Amino acid sequence: MVSYGLGDAGTGLAATQLGIYLFPFFTCAAGLPAFIAGSLLMVIKVWDAINDPLIGWLSDNTKSRWGPRLPWMIGAAAPLGISLAAIWWVPPGDTTTKTIYYVVITILLMTAYTSVNLPFAALSTEITEETSIRTRLNAARFTGSILAGLSGLIVAAGLISSGQDGYLLMGRITGSIATIATLISCWGLAPFAKKARRPSVKKEPLNVQITKIIKNKLFHKIILLYLLLWCGLQLMQTVSLIYLQEVMQISSELSGWILIPFQISALIGLQFWSIYSNKFGRIKALTKGGYIWITACIVTIFLPPTSSGVSIDNLFSLSQIDFFKIIILLSTIILIGFGASTAYLIPWSLLPDAIDADPDKSAGIYTAWMVFVQKIGIGFSVFLLGVLLSFAGYQSSTECISLGSSLDQPTTALTTIRLCMGLIPSLLVTIGLLMMKNWVNYSPNFQVDHS
Repeated sequence: MVSYGLGDAGTGLAATQLGIYLFPFFTCAAGLPAFIAGSLLMVIKVWDAINDPLIGWLSDNTKSRWGPRLPWMIGAAAPLGISLAAIWWVPPGDTTTKTIYYVVITILLMTAYTSVNLPFAALSTEITEETSIRTRLNAARFTGSILAGLSGLIVAAGLISSGQDGYLLMGRITGSIATIATLISCWGLAPFAKKARRPSVKKEPLNVQITKIIKNKLFHKIILLYLLLWCGLQLMQTVSLIYLQEVMQISSELSGWILIPFQISALIGLQFWSIYSNKFGRIKALTKGGYIWITACIVTIFLPPTSSGVSIDNLFSLSQIDFFKIIILLSTIILIGFGASTAYLIPWSLLPDAIDADPDKSAGIYTAWMVFVQKIGIGFSVFLLGVLLSFAGYQSSTECISLGSSLDQPTTALTTIRLCMGLIPSLLVTIGLLMMKNWVNYSPNFQVDHS
């Protein structure tokens, strides 16, 4: 459990920092327009999605004494750390030069990311066939992911107010953590991966794989649920820092620290929902967590901004009204993290049901297509964010890190940020809950009709 938890630490740290800080980094430190920043985030997700099926297939067909998964994780550990550090550098030159650099480095980063994350994710299905242990493995996985993400947020909160140099130092620290955590995980998982169930080595054309995916009805629901929940979560993460600084009028020095309660509450939520789902069922856990998430999202739409511009310097000398607003904001963030932790746990705990429904049990292929569709959806959602903010008149500036909340944004941009933070995610989660209302637990002996 400890080793499996460490396996997602490097990629979880990368996902958290990229999800929360990369859009503000592009629009503030690098000074790129919101449209280009959103387009770059889409490139990250689309390329990440494109290489998933290929790496999943290659992983399924890799042969070694330690199984098919660990060689990929070991080989990609160092490239993951190096590229994670390099993405936070601002190259000299105009917008075109910077855009080309970030396209190249994001392709390298997401190739390494997938080479670690996808083979690792497939192991939870292959190490054991017991549902409760699989759920615990996924809880351990996302516990490691959220703890690593929390460490990344702490590092970022202490450094990003220094501007470009702070971002670069952050990248070097977190890149080192990602590489070391991945290698330690491989060392700990080696004895279990050696004895784990092997995927079918039968070579199947792509059209046969696609047909198999299409006929697996369980997989359709799971992948759509994953898509809906993570589009909502990713949209909130991407806009969260901007929401705090531009809408709630909180300084850049303090806003990074305010995001930390989200990670802590999500960590606590993972443990709670893991126990709850094993006792009452995974769908009941999803429903309860979803209701909490939706309620908190709606609150973010109507939260009034602070009147004085809250910073670390005046945090303990606020008026009673501003202090009350901060308490409500923190409570809302905590509720979002607690409810949204079901998005980490439940779809992945349901995925083995779909894999077991396939006689070949090709975990790599199903895992690849799971994240393929999810990343395409996330790529579109963050691209849409950039488009919406651009049309709403959102202003980018290389000085906005130092300006913090004082950058004057039009009312249309502030309203768009509120909708992306609250309304759109709540609608996506609601659709996911309605879709899973009639879900039943299937046994591993259930077979997909391949006729």
